[in-house]
Amino acid sequence: MNARRTPWWHPLIALLLGALAGIGIAVLGEHYSVTLIGAPWFVAALLIIVGIVVLVLALNVHKYANTDPKKRPNTFVNPTLAFNTLVLCKALILAGAALAGWYGGQIIPSISHFEASFYEHAVVECAVTAVVCLIDMVIGLVGEHLCQLPPTEGPENPKLEAAARKRDVAPAATKNM
Repeated sequence: MNARRTPWWHPLIALLLGALAGIGIAVLGEHYSVTLIGAPWFVAALLIIVGIVVLVLALNVHKYANTDPKKRPNTFVNPTLAFNTLVLCKALILAGAALAGWYGGQIIPSISHFEASFYEHAVVECAVTAVVCLIDMVIGLVGEHLCQLPPTEGPENPKLEAAARKRDVAPAATKNM
């Protein structure tokens, strides 16, 4: 199975859709006098914990994949866990982008009411949570890169490429002498 990297435009679209939804919910909340904006502080804390767990899993997969098979320690990394870690990284990219847009979008219509105590707290909560979501998105991108397997003993292996170049260059160098 060959997993592909997440294209750059997927998080961008998720960010824009999240921003549109956040703006829409903030405008509807103002229009109907309902408090729909803001984020409890435990949401930001929970998102930080999720990001740290995914990063630790990705670092374990990277360490396991880049260690010589004869020298690998007995760890809990197996192909299923490695695949699930990659899926978590991809999900964290898209969820982080969409939630950053959601919370950032709520800030846009609410910033004009910043002098009110409720809106001040809501804007600060949304700003902190949006930054945490962007950090999670970056952790997902880094984790996706860390879960990439090194080339196998195929034509893309750097050791085999160097040997092929050496083999091709050596006869040509002796003919010129």
